[in-house]
Amino acid sequence: QVQLVESGGGLVQAGGSLRLSCASSGSIFSDNAMGWYRQAPGKQRELVATITSGGRTSYADSVKGRFPIARGNVKNTVSLKMNSLKPAATAVYSCTLDYSGIAYWGKGTLVPVSS
Repeated sequence: QVQLVESGGGLVQAGGSLRLSCASSGSIFSDNAMGWYRQAPGKQRELVATITSGGRTSYADSVKGRFPIARGNVKNTVSLKMNSLKPAATAVYSCTLDYSGIAYWGKGTLVPVSS
């Protein structure tokens, strides 16, 4: 069973920065593709950033250049450094991991951005 736990969320002022982290547990012995999604109040969940097992990254246009995604030193851990935050970034941010054709999700962490 794969479990993901996000951390690092919390209230931040517009223009500020925040770093989210995601740690996985379970019997996975190699790096897998991971990513971050977010769901703003009243909106559908959307992709923020992904990183492949080989380290290739992709980003939503709205965060490109501001929200770098990176793997941690421990297998299947990932971070999202959010810079120059805007109130529109207020959302629940969730981590995901692809393993054996299944997408696993964390419960998410809330990031409110005040204006």
